[in-house]
Amino acid sequence: MASERMAEGDAEREELSLPPPQGIPWTPPRPLDSVDRAILDILRADGRASIRSVAEQVHVSRANAYARINRMVADGVIRGFAARVDHERAGQGTSAYITLKIVQNTWRTVSEQLRELPGASHIALVSGDFDVLLMVHAPDNRTLRELVLTRLQAIPEILSTRTLLVFEEEDLEPGS
Repeated sequence: MASERMAEGDAEREELSLPPPQGIPWTPPRPLDSVDRAILDILRADGRASIRSVAEQVHVSRANAYARINRMVADGVIRGFAARVDHERAGQGTSAYITLKIVQNTWRTVSEQLRELPGASHIALVSGDFDVLLMVHAPDNRTLRELVLTRLQAIPEILSTRTLLVFEEEDLEPGS
């Protein structure tokens, strides 16, 4: 009886789960233990930390740290290593969140087109008064205006947009 309930619960979770991000085959995530979480904290703070340094900080061998990091990369837990950029200093002094209302069931098509936009840094499918939240960085207001009025409004599946200028932003990731 317990195994039947377990099977029903597994089927229910499968039904409710979202499809995997494009390009990543979906497999159920392996649970992370306290060492995995500690490794993630270290890499969030310093993505360039050496394996040796990570191993010493979490009190495991270098081989163990290396294997854990590789497993988390292979499992899609770690999606990559990147530099955190000060957009203003990098010549992208204008930032905005743009909310989009889109035609129902066009998320995949729209998200592919949004990824190609210059300055797009974050895209999210959300619930509420709009469907998509897009974060963009541009050199100036004129470029932002061109992006919204020319590029976004040319996408047929986008029904409307609303632009929210960012006056100040702060990165909340560790080590910022």
